Amino acid sequence: MSQPEIPEKQWAQIIEKTGGPIDYREIPVAKPGPDEVLVNIKYSGVCHTDLHAIHGDWPVPTKLPLVGGHEGAGVVVARGELVTDVEIGDHAGVKWLNGSCLACDFCQTGDEPLCPSALLSGYTVDGTFQQYCIAKAAHIARIPKDVPLDAVSPVLCAGITVYKGLKESGARPGQTVAIVGVGGGLGSLACQYAKAMGLQVIGIDTGEEKSKMVTEELGAKAFIDFATSQNVVKDVQAATEDGTGPHAVLLVAVNEKPFQQAAEYVRPKGAVVAIGLPAGASLKAPVWEAVTQMKTIKGSYVGNRKDTSEAIDFFRRGLIKAPFKTIGMSELQKVFDLMHEGKIAGRYVVDTSK
Repeated sequence: MSQPEIPEKQWAQIIEKTGGPIDYREIPVAKPGPDEVLVNIKYSGVCHTDLHAIHGDWPVPTKLPLVGGHEGAGVVVARGELVTDVEIGDHAGVKWLNGSCLACDFCQTGDEPLCPSALLSGYTVDGTFQQYCIAKAAHIARIPKDVPLDAVSPVLCAGITVYKGLKESGARPGQTVAIVGVGGGLGSLACQYAKAMGLQVIGIDTGEEKSKMVTEELGAKAFIDFATSQNVVKDVQAATEDGTGPHAVLLVAVNEKPFQQAAEYVRPKGAVVAIGLPAGASLKAPVWEAVTQMKTIKGSYVGNRKDTSEAIDFFRRGLIKAPFKTIGMSELQKVFDLMHEGKIAGRYVVDTSK
């Protein structure tokens, strides 16, 4: 394939200081290092993490100035001289884990997200709210060319993350999983991955639009509205066949309260898996019940390269249809405003050409 023409400048959304504002302007196109590729980003999903990056309210300092975004799908247009297994023209995804050392104990055992030297797209290195993005070749997501780039972009963070969380939960086909925050970007994908893995789903969220989407479109067997429920714990348990609660709970909510309730309604010997990261939140559980009912409480943090290829393959086979709306990248602030207000059902994807 002939070498594509790469411009000197590109459009990007950038923040200069913690707290914003985001500024839509032209910046230089970077050149890939020896082990890197340059991806012409066509679409990028928008994640709640991107808000945390702007506000700097997590205990990891962000790069400044910063181009956010970590769900970018596009085409490889340049590669470093050490890269031999990625071709110009390949479709690729730039995800949260932009790179890792590949040599430490975690990297060697398939836990590269835990690498002490991990590079995080849109957080410690520039991310995908730009038209051309750098990534370590070893860590790009390999996207088959028959997969639409706009539709797959939410899978690159939200999809991989919830798929990994479901694997970590230990829930088996036929069992029940409760998904807290089911109407959002992660939750709507978690519901579909759970169904594709043979699990029954109880969705927990609030609002008529989310209830309809989750039960009618995504196939959850029950929806509990935490804002109108008189007793969330009892309602969740009552939605399970034997009334003892779900086998696993996936916490993808963006506030703290649901994290405290989950340990109460998960069934004995069940697992509570924390995935969402509300700023400053704590996870508490009564010790007596945790011990005498053998409950497991754990965290799950994105996925490794194998999890990535598996999550994309579920999507390629038509088992996952990420609900999304497309908006021009120049209008990114509108998406963040809707996020602040909790008014997003599914996921927003930005088109970098607009």
